[in-house]
Amino acid sequence: VIISRGQLVEIGGAFRMPEVIRKSGAKMMEVGTTNKTKISDYAAAITPKTAALLAVHTSNYRVLGFTQEVHLDELVKLGRKHNLPVVHDLGGGVLLDLRKWGLPYEPVVGESIRAGVSVVTFSGDKVLGGPQCGLIAGEKNWISKIKKNPLMRALRCDKVTLALLESTLRLFLQPKQLMKTHPVWRMLAEKRRVVRARAVQLQKALAENGGSAFEITLRPSEAEAGSGALPIEKIPSFAVGLRSRTLSATELAKKFRLAAIPVLGYLRDEYFWLDARTIRDAEIVLVAQMAKQLFATTKTP
Repeated sequence: VIISRGQLVEIGGAFRMPEVIRKSGAKMMEVGTTNKTKISDYAAAITPKTAALLAVHTSNYRVLGFTQEVHLDELVKLGRKHNLPVVHDLGGGVLLDLRKWGLPYEPVVGESIRAGVSVVTFSGDKVLGGPQCGLIAGEKNWISKIKKNPLMRALRCDKVTLALLESTLRLFLQPKQLMKTHPVWRMLAEKRRVVRARAVQLQKALAENGGSAFEITLRPSEAEAGSGALPIEKIPSFAVGLRSRTLSATELAKKFRLAAIPVLGYLRDEYFWLDARTIRDAEIVLVAQMAKQLFATTKTP
């Protein structure tokens, strides 16, 4: 399996592409350099033993500066010339062009298929926003071979996962409604002014339930997509910060995590922060209720 050196990714949990390939029983042939790989590098590495050309989207990092990478259409053309399948691993599953929602570009699953790749793989969770699973799409003959692999039965999704995945995918049939129907896409693309208004409401609700036990502040913040997309881009947002007069920020965060309804935030500058982009309007009252319970058990000096 031929792959560019610049695409030997490591994802969460320390899973590395070279190890994944090795565990599959295939032998990896890395070509090019970390920052530059040309189509001639792939072509020169092809031998009678070559089984596939692999392209991996660097979904959790970017190589910037003096760089060059091979476009999919070039790789597909080379694969067809040598009767080799081209496999494209996208990581996160972006089904629609994020630029339509005011976000930077990320490769779209449909673009890979239209480019002529044999197989494209992506996640059912992450940006797609469904259950944790792996999806394989592409040409019928290759999908049929994958389905006939004896391991397929052991690795196939159960009915619950399939039901959740179908429900998620159906949301994309009405892209204009995604901001209302899909939590992940709402959080990614929501307008900054809307996020600020929610942050103001959250600050007010926390202040009404907090008494004098905490300092509560509101500041502009920068959110990150995570989930195998937009690894270097920041999304303008607003966050509400809490600082206890008796507890450290770490202790405060732990208490919120252990609440009856766990509340997760992040720590910075000795404050426990809640990003309003990640909270629904209806959840403000729940956060305030958990804060009230926490405030009641926190003594004011």
